[in-house]
Amino acid sequence: MTERFLVTGGAGYVGSHLVAALLDRGASVTVLDNFRTGHAAAVPREARLVTADLADAGQIDAVVGDGQWDAVFHFAALSQVGESMRMPLRYLLDNAANGMRLIDSCVRHGVSRFVLSSTAALFNEAGDAPIPEDARIDPQSAYGDSKWMIERALRWAGQVHGLRSACLRYFNAAGADPAGRLGEDHRPESHLIPLVIDAALGRRAALDVFGDDYPTPDGTCIRDYVHVSDLATAHLLAVRHLEQGPVVWNLGNGAGHSVRQVIASVERVSGLKVPYRIAPRRAGDAAVLVASSVRAKQAGWQPVHDALDDIVSTAFAWRKSHPDGYGD
Repeated sequence: MTERFLVTGGAGYVGSHLVAALLDRGASVTVLDNFRTGHAAAVPREARLVTADLADAGQIDAVVGDGQWDAVFHFAALSQVGESMRMPLRYLLDNAANGMRLIDSCVRHGVSRFVLSSTAALFNEAGDAPIPEDARIDPQSAYGDSKWMIERALRWAGQVHGLRSACLRYFNAAGADPAGRLGEDHRPESHLIPLVIDAALGRRAALDVFGDDYPTPDGTCIRDYVHVSDLATAHLLAVRHLEQGPVVWNLGNGAGHSVRQVIASVERVSGLKVPYRIAPRRAGDAAVLVASSVRAKQAGWQPVHDALDDIVSTAFAWRKSHPDGYGD
């Protein structure tokens, strides 16, 4: 029997890669997106597409109540940490309140499994590295707190109503579909790897490297980059693992890479020089942010694209062949 899944935010970066992975496995997929940041062209034609906003309870009930779902994957959210500190209430409403509205609808319509695209921004940046799942929760942004509110709502939905849920926390999704079908297209772009690629391709001015005096081997910040296709695989594994109980996983490669290492990787992959300049530190930037993935790996998750050059090569191929992104 064909499995049937609902993916909110399935026109976004990580969500669209999960949709492709589900379709590749023969599943029936419905994508729900308001296209505030997503792209219709990122949704494969084989998926059913519903344009709706989670703030509209009537729309959400109509979609969730449309038959039996094997699971709901929830990606729809605002995701800019800096923006969340300027507009915290917008993030709490759009992310936390709308997420709870979706969970409530799932409970009322008998959905049994729910997978949340969460974030490692739940943790205090001054915590351990790599950060384990049992590290103290202490969000340093409204964005991180909004995701934590959804995680707590899922805990209550499970305890009281039996909704089985998975919370997957990761830092830096990166790369693109190795088959070239999908990639990264944020507007404006804020992620490091596509910014470095654009600098190499001459599509932007010299890259600003914010600080080179951090306590790291080369003085620049270190982050954990995990390939977006590997994240999709982790979501597929998590929904199966819910048969054994709730899932809370951190997802990362466990070994971070500095800004200078990313620049060097782009230069190796592209054969181009990356123009950059050292700029003052940004307030709030931690020296090192790396996520442990012990639980996920114990459950059988193994990143395929864990080498930085591999991640960068897929991102570069997409960026070079899609100079206007999805073009919409």
